[in-house]
Amino acid sequence: MQFDWKLFTAAIGLAFVFEGVFYALAANHMQRILRALADRPPSELRTLGLTAAILGLLLVWFARS
Repeated sequence: MQFDWKLFTAAIGLAFVFEGVFYALAANHMQRILRALADRPPSELRTLGLTAAILGLLLVWFARS
């Protein structure tokens, strides 16, 4: 299996697009969300991050199959 750099680059670009859209359209809300996240313990942030990564992986897997 060969690594598809073109697809990888497109996926990273799409992630930046989504991130940018959230900040552009809801800047005031993002500040509140980021403050709330800063108050969370590292273990909770780790669990949230791992859950998001697994859901993202499953979404990509379903989309590609």
